Amino acid sequence: MPDPRLSSARGFVFDLDGCVWSGSVLNPGASELLAALHRSGRALAFVSNNSRATGDELRERLGRLGVGVARHVLTPLEIIGEVIRQRFGPSRVLVVGAPEMAAVIARAGHELVDVKDYRAATVVAVGNDFDLSYERLTAAARAAAGGAPLVTANVDPRLPIEGGDFLPGCGAIVEAIAVAAGVRPIVVGKPEPPLFRMALERMALPPARAAMVGDSIPSDIRGARAVGMLTVLYAPERRADAPEGGAPAGEADLVVGSFAELGSLAGVS
Repeated sequence: MPDPRLSSARGFVFDLDGCVWSGSVLNPGASELLAALHRSGRALAFVSNNSRATGDELRERLGRLGVGVARHVLTPLEIIGEVIRQRFGPSRVLVVGAPEMAAVIARAGHELVDVKDYRAATVVAVGNDFDLSYERLTAAARAAAGGAPLVTANVDPRLPIEGGDFLPGCGAIVEAIAVAAGVRPIVVGKPEPPLFRMALERMALPPARAAMVGDSIPSDIRGARAVGMLTVLYAPERRADAPEGGAPAGEADLVVGSFAELGSLAGVS
């Protein structure tokens, strides 16, 4: 039976990692639900804390997986260079992260600093770094301890992959740097407001007319609630004592165990 809160929503924002997909595989029912929402006239947007890919790259990946309705896809790489510029001006940035992250920061007009020259850094930017070394970790911590603001794409401790497994996330790396440096990071991605607000702007909807669907309470649910969106926790292994459509007190507005259930509540199945 449709839930009036969801059936009246004119737009849906979906998290990607762990929600729409796990690793390189779409989660069951995701493609069908997204197509049904699109047919019903709902606006769609996708937000990811991925610090290694742009929105265009993730849109192409969705297309290869058969999702042809992904027009608006946003990641922290869309805005991290601009956030640094707005807060600190053109900067000398030590990047601990993927080459893609370094490239977008350079394109935003910042100078990249090598790890051996960490003392010259005026900002430290951290993303998920599959080539992380102790040298890079040390350089970043020393630069941050020396006064360079620590900016990160996200603080997600894990990156979900297929088979229910995970990789250490950006949050695990930035926490190590922050603890060693004795500072706290400035967060660009979820749960901070910028990506949610950008998604709403792209859909041309106010927060009250849109729902956020995600698998992370700290990142997706709390972040979306803070900007005034309806929140839906995607939890395939929902607690046995949670009622259908119900949610833990003070957290998500709704909890769904599958995309088929979400479609039913949204009135599109």
